[in-house]
Amino acid sequence: MIFKGVGDGRPYPPHRLDDTGDWGHLPPSMVRLNELITTRSELDLRALLSEDSTFYGDIFCHVVRWQGELYLEDGLHRALRAALQGRPAVHGRVLDLDDPRAR
Repeated sequence: MIFKGVGDGRPYPPHRLDDTGDWGHLPPSMVRLNELITTRSELDLRALLSEDSTFYGDIFCHVVRWQGELYLEDGLHRALRAALQGRPAVHGRVLDLDDPRAR
């Protein structure tokens, strides 16, 4: 299996980055694909196959840590592309909701 789990929705509470979209202050780090639980079960193949899929967005996946689990909030196409290329991990920005200061 590529991911730890496949979900359909965000099980964690809303966070401050939902409104501001300012993920840029979080430093990217390597995240293993087999530790991620997706928050979407469907993917648009156009996003996966697009050469410029990050043209308007962040080049890093957005990951939320909640109750010890890592949820892939944005960047499913990047993570799947990495898996198809045989890479076990992706660079992601991790928002740690287990840390009370992050809320």
